[in-house]
Amino acid sequence: MSKRLVVSSLAALAGVAAGTAAFASSADAAAPDRPEISKAAAHFTATAGGGATLTFSATVADHSGLTSLRVLAWPTSSGLAPTAAEMRDAEEATCTATSATVRKCTYTVKSSAKEAASLPAGVWHVSALATAKDHGTTFAPQAATFTVSH
Repeated sequence: MSKRLVVSSLAALAGVAAGTAAFASSADAAAPDRPEISKAAAHFTATAGGGATLTFSATVADHSGLTSLRVLAWPTSSGLAPTAAEMRDAEEATCTATSATVRKCTYTVKSSAKEAASLPAGVWHVSALATAKDHGTTFAPQAATFTVSH
């Protein structure tokens, strides 16, 4: 999938017909057995010149460490409901360690004025798939939501 996740989400509709969890403040001592996604948030912002930026962030904890956090933005109106299996090919967020078992992950994608204008207005969701070093996974079909307005 291209770096233009938001725009690519629309293209995926043709080919492809989270809840937030909290963890103990001492994440190393209480790391979960499978990845735990928390503090997920998405922000869609118009930029100068008519473009737009989508930023998704989340904290992921796992006792074995994190291999990846994959994200996909999609408009509610599309009827798209990505599965965990489909998420394996989605774009990866950039993750930074905050401890041995916790990562702060961020994904940012920018759209040109033309791309932003073509996005369906309304509520969008961000799906997330966290994969741990021990191969455990957690899928959040609606990890965060945001609204596109024109």
